[in-house]
Amino acid sequence: MGGKEATAAFTTVELPAIMGWFLGESPMARTHAREVEQRATQVVVRLREAGHEALFAGGCVRDRLLGIDFHDIDIATSARPKEVQGLFRRTLAVGEQFGVVIVLDRPGGDAEQQFQVATFRSDGEYLDGRRPQSVNFCEAAEDAKRRDFTINALFWDPVEERLIDHVGGQADIQARLVRAVGDPVERFAEDHLRLLRAARFTARLGFDLDPATETAARAAAPLLSRVSAERVRDELNQILLHRTRRRGFEICDDLGLLEVVLPELIAMQGVEQPPQFHPEGDVWEHTLQLLGHMEAEPTETLAWAGLLHDVGKPATFTMTDRIRFNGHAAVGVKIADDILRRLHFSNRIRERVLDHVRLHLHFLDAQKMRQSKLKRFLRQDGFEELLELHRLDSLASKGDLEAYEFCKARFRELEATAPEDGLRPEPLLRGQDLITLGLQPGPDFKRILTALEDAQLEGQVTTRHEAEDLVRREFVDLFES
Repeated sequence: MGGKEATAAFTTVELPAIMGWFLGESPMARTHAREVEQRATQVVVRLREAGHEALFAGGCVRDRLLGIDFHDIDIATSARPKEVQGLFRRTLAVGEQFGVVIVLDRPGGDAEQQFQVATFRSDGEYLDGRRPQSVNFCEAAEDAKRRDFTINALFWDPVEERLIDHVGGQADIQARLVRAVGDPVERFAEDHLRLLRAARFTARLGFDLDPATETAARAAAPLLSRVSAERVRDELNQILLHRTRRRGFEICDDLGLLEVVLPELIAMQGVEQPPQFHPEGDVWEHTLQLLGHMEAEPTETLAWAGLLHDVGKPATFTMTDRIRFNGHAAVGVKIADDILRRLHFSNRIRERVLDHVRLHLHFLDAQKMRQSKLKRFLRQDGFEELLELHRLDSLASKGDLEAYEFCKARFRELEATAPEDGLRPEPLLRGQDLITLGLQPGPDFKRILTALEDAQLEGQVTTRHEAEDLVRREFVDLFES
């Protein structure tokens, strides 16, 4: 676009969603957004007073046009990194070789605000599918042409209140299209992670993928295997933790991206389930429906547990009297562990997700469990998250929430009970007490203390004296030896 169209005023953008900043947000959120805008504008003004061009850039401009909530404002400028650092008292040179400086703004008494200020640049050759080998500082029009998608290559002048569009991003927003800037084959060859970003933006915005961009993405899908596990993980998280996660994964599947980064999910497709328990369809459809029922902002561990909870079904499919998946939770733990290790998740995240996959079927027997076993189940670390996984699992199948309601009610009841009667009563006897009773320390102590806790959880013993009597009665052979 050029001429007047290239610097179109914001008010000329004809989109139903245009209703100002942070559409649908609370007055407090809108007030905070305006404060952030004002602070960012002050950074722009300071740069301009020093003789430099400066504009809001990228996603914040796109989201402003759409009236979508966003939290960060990036600034693009003609100033070089050293010049930016010289103009502001507090800065961080996080990517000086690429022209990126963080300007730290701390108003009196308020939380610190960070603004990424990047020098207009064009990129040199990409050799690793991630970053250019070199950059050349340039003008805004050239900077726009090196960005990934047209909707992310817009600039906004907060002083004159005008939109600056060098690549047709405004028209693509109006057409609800995600389109690569320039040649999509080149854009994906430069940075392979843009393949997942294409899926994420298409899903998140409810747009369509431009046909040429879609064709190029499908052809380039194998390039994702060259991207570092950490970058793939972080991009998958952005898809999975957003309310549009189901469509995001459907797009990834359609483009052939899942086959590269999560082939274990492809194995779920076409795996039939017993219709009396799963009328929704195969294992993949069940998983997609579960993702669709998930709250807008789930925890990372719940989201990944939901995605992987049935990943063991394809390997355990059998047809006997009916379709069965015997042992699929245990097999699923092994497969999920491989996935989470491959994506370099922390041990904390990995262990919680694996616990959820391992235990997600236990709800089916909860109403028949002895009190001791039930209490141990209910006191699992992260039980409330596991309970939510079961609710989602149920909604994505027959919709039977009887076990969910039972466990939720029992959990709340026991959490509110006095400690001696609840989920975690104080032990009536410990190892030293067993020694005092005349027993020799050894492997049997664990068996004795577990039996004591079972009896305590069942309400069969409530005092120290009763616990001692139980030990003498049930483990008499240990005293005689």
